[in-house]
Amino acid sequence: MSAHRILITSLAALVISTAGCGHDAPTSTLDPVPPVVAGEAIPTERCDANRQAGPITFVTGFDYAAAASIIEVIAAETAGYYDDLCLDVTLVPGFSTSNYPLVASGQAQFASGGSFSETVAFGLANEADLAVVTVAGAKPIETLLLKPEATSLDDVAGNTIGVKGKLPPGVEIMLSQAGLHEGEEFTTIPVDGFDPVAHMSIDETIGIPGWRSFEPAYLSQHDVPFVEFAVADAGVPGSFGVIFTSREFADAHPSAVEDFARASMRGLADVIADPSAAASHALALAEANGNPNFLSFETESARAKIEATLIVDALPDGMVAGTPLVDRLQDELDAYAETGLFGEATPPAATEVIIPIIDTITDDGTIIWPG
Repeated sequence: MSAHRILITSLAALVISTAGCGHDAPTSTLDPVPPVVAGEAIPTERCDANRQAGPITFVTGFDYAAAASIIEVIAAETAGYYDDLCLDVTLVPGFSTSNYPLVASGQAQFASGGSFSETVAFGLANEADLAVVTVAGAKPIETLLLKPEATSLDDVAGNTIGVKGKLPPGVEIMLSQAGLHEGEEFTTIPVDGFDPVAHMSIDETIGIPGWRSFEPAYLSQHDVPFVEFAVADAGVPGSFGVIFTSREFADAHPSAVEDFARASMRGLADVIADPSAAASHALALAEANGNPNFLSFETESARAKIEATLIVDALPDGMVAGTPLVDRLQDELDAYAETGLFGEATPPAATEVIIPIIDTITDDGTIIWPG
């Protein structure tokens, strides 16, 4: 890994440094380039086309957490996979909901998104033409954690849930399926920060939503009792760990987008094979950046292991992890449209958002990699 490729900075610094002068648009090549052939050297024409894409900035979804759509990029950069494909990639720590305008405006070329529907929602609300490259998790990762006196979702009725911002759409769907609607059968109040122990101690609330890969493990590590209701167990469709780009960049640099996905999916395979090692690399970057979110190896290794398991468990036989599963993603859009996530807009078909490159990246359940 080249040291200069991991940018130890803040998201605000990225915005300041790029907003003044803009990201220099690299020379585009629309000429077809030779494909990657397994076991053979990457063609010179393809390498040149990838270099013409210029410096590529990838913005993480939450600092350097060991989470899907972040950790595979860290793993790929650590292993030199982007270098192998003639891509000049720099990682910048960010936050998922802040990433969409950076990519839409060309200040970053790739970024981590929370879910497929979240990416589509931003695109619709801001008339931004975003395109999804990979999707790590094919089921929702949201969960609802209630205090131990609760025995079922029915106990939410007449109570209050503490939320960071707003109730996650997947949790909203799960509760509505149980006849529970925010503002009617229950209320929500905002909670500050990212400490689930503090959030669960708030007397006015019955519980909090969270992610299956963080809050449950963290609460257990701190001996805080809870009852968990996972959104996926309620049959709600969803996704997590999305990497996206802009349609403009994808159209201008198709081989670079394809090979960024290729390297990232190989990185994801490494994460699945050894989550703890991948978490160590992620934590090293967080600590080099001052670790503003107080990430620890205990929480990040647990996060990486749990998400790796969730990714594999939802993956159909013969599929490579990171492959967008179109039918499931369409189900997600359809279900979340009913919650009003997209406002009055009609979401596009999933096929209109996904870049159709998987067949050129994988073959018979393996990643096509040059020799």
